[in-house]
Amino acid sequence: MTAEVAAVAVTAVVTVLIGAFGVRASRTTSDFYVASRAVTPWWNASAIGGEYLSAASFLGVAGLVLAYGADMLWFPVGYTAGYLMLLVLVAAPLRRSGAYTLPDFAEARLESTVARRTASVLVVTIGWLYLLPQFQAAGLTLRTVTGAPAWVGPLVIAAVVLVSVLGGGMRSITFVQAFQYWLKLTALAVPVVFLLLTWHDDGRPEVAPPEQPVFEETTTVEVTTDVTIEVPERVTVDVDGTLAGEERDGPVVVPPGDVDVAAGTELVFPEGARLPHASRLTPLSGEAWALPLRSGDEHPLYSTYSLILALFFGTMGLPHVLVRFYTNPDGRAARRTTLAVLGLLSIFYVLPAVYGALGRLYTPELLLTGRTDAVVLVLPGRLVEGALGDALSALVTAGAFAAFLSTSSGLTVSVAGVLSQDLLRTRIRHPVTGFRVGAGLALVVPILLALSSPLLGIADVVGLAFAVAASSFCPLLLLGIWWRRLTWPGAVAGLVTGGGTSTVAVLATIVAGPQDGWPGALLSQPAAWTMPLAFAVMVIVSLSTPRHRAPGVDRLMVRLHTPENLELNRGDWDPEDRWRD
Repeated sequence: MTAEVAAVAVTAVVTVLIGAFGVRASRTTSDFYVASRAVTPWWNASAIGGEYLSAASFLGVAGLVLAYGADMLWFPVGYTAGYLMLLVLVAAPLRRSGAYTLPDFAEARLESTVARRTASVLVVTIGWLYLLPQFQAAGLTLRTVTGAPAWVGPLVIAAVVLVSVLGGGMRSITFVQAFQYWLKLTALAVPVVFLLLTWHDDGRPEVAPPEQPVFEETTTVEVTTDVTIEVPERVTVDVDGTLAGEERDGPVVVPPGDVDVAAGTELVFPEGARLPHASRLTPLSGEAWALPLRSGDEHPLYSTYSLILALFFGTMGLPHVLVRFYTNPDGRAARRTTLAVLGLLSIFYVLPAVYGALGRLYTPELLLTGRTDAVVLVLPGRLVEGALGDALSALVTAGAFAAFLSTSSGLTVSVAGVLSQDLLRTRIRHPVTGFRVGAGLALVVPILLALSSPLLGIADVVGLAFAVAASSFCPLLLLGIWWRRLTWPGAVAGLVTGGGTSTVAVLATIVAGPQDGWPGALLSQPAAWTMPLAFAVMVIVSLSTPRHRAPGVDRLMVRLHTPENLELNRGDWDPEDRWRD
């Protein structure tokens, strides 16, 4: 435990020190928002990798693979392939737009303050949705490694993020996030070598058991949060704590069915007992776990394709991802950055799946507590004994905190930029001061949600953000860049329709639980119908309102699609004009 606490402290201190390096050079609005558009492709690619690889990537993917198997590999594939869509369709034109934020782009392209305000609301919504799982995962991590209360993690992350962001804005966190990518990669890559060696020495080539997982030896499970478990068969368990609402101390015969277990209870299961699981999980086993499209869902093919659409096209609508392309010197550098990011993400995403597969063998009790996202944190200490195991556990803990810090920093900059320009500009005239106030406000809501809402699956909430982004900003960017007939009423109608329906659909699934039949599939994976709906609404309304087409659209289209080296006078639109008297 001491090693893990030290790892968290060192990660926080190094983050603050590296962030302080950028403070001296951060004095202007351009420094704070886009690092003066002077970040080289390699630095930017490393920073994007650090920012993009969030709690869902570092912890969530492994937890999904542990519970649900091969079908969950679409998450790392989709997270990576989303950058291919960015490279082909968006990266260079978006950089040439000259905007700081997505609302800036909406206003420049559509020449409408209504479109800007609508985009601003969606940026803040997506940012808060993405920040929520970062803070909840921070609480889970600190509680797992130290036993600290769940509220400690979010407050630690928020404090470090504020220090880094308030000091130097985008210029400061560029250095921080580049460092954190390589820390996260090292934190997963080094332990996985020892984990695979241990697995090989055990002589256990089989990863997916043919039947439901069982306890291979007498196992003690400590329940750290209230949970309802589903017991598959009658079993005698030694209990020290509260089971089914009664205080117990000794052997208890537990019948099949659901049973409530209170936080702080210890359960000792005998060797060979079938593994219970949290009632909110439906883990797979055998062939269903090992092969895709075998999950037993009523409509697995639809769910898979809808997930692919959300991940492939949602990436281009994430505000903390897009703002990075504004920091490149030109469109060519933006493309080179995206290519480098594809390579860095491809290397990283091989690793979480390995943790999930090995966790299926060595930490199946996480299915009982429902804390499958903790498999990356638990596995090194379980398989490697002694000081080396402690060191590896400390390393993955440091990597996990780097994931929370880097993604939270990028999201805070994105949301703070929108809040300062669209909500605080009339009250705070100095843009840097407005940015700093906006950064504080950007963290308040997700912290309150993280402290008050139940612990949701990390990937569930991140999936919501991707679905909303794919159904709102993806149509806006693609039509805004490639179709000159887009009008501001069409864009606003599409943003409200796509963003609204996708948010309602996934929130309904998270709050009310999965539903049966087609309604359940359509609500839990809405991108396959909300994204086409948003496109259709934007096109139909735009064709119906041709008089609202932006007067300067032809000039802006030339700017978006003309390489910088032609040195044309394109009448650049500069967002800093918003700050000039």
